[in-house]
Amino acid sequence: MRRIIRTLLPLLLVFLLAGCGKTEGLQDGYYTAQASEYHFGWKEYVTIIVKGGRIVSVEYNAENASGFIKSWDNAYMQTMLHSTGTYPNEYTRYYAGQLLEGQGEDEIDALSGATSSYGSFQKLEAAVLEQAKKGDSSIALVDTGTEE
Repeated sequence: MRRIIRTLLPLLLVFLLAGCGKTEGLQDGYYTAQASEYHFGWKEYVTIIVKGGRIVSVEYNAENASGFIKSWDNAYMQTMLHSTGTYPNEYTRYYAGQLLEGQGEDEIDALSGATSSYGSFQKLEAAVLEQAKKGDSSIALVDTGTEE
């Protein structure tokens, strides 16, 4: 019986440690990375919740100076949908869903019509994951490299 336990214990440890990667060592908590400047009147942000070392929730959106959320702006949605084929409520959920599903391990695919936001999302994602690794719950301000 002891021989079986001595054989199985190392195998169990190998399986438990397998799959560690880019999100290895995430500290439990709430973390936010936000664009340092407004772009066309909006400031994008990514907020994640980490529990048990895993990302359990992701929010990606943008707000204007009064705090109004971009994905709630129906007029903006209609304009963007007709000109690019997508809109904020679609692409913010798409990018956030990919981060949650891939746990920061997988590359995020760009969505046609939302490539500017894709670039911002990649920078915000990297910053928020770094905050979670350090356990730093302060808001990380990120130069998203976009000019108004």
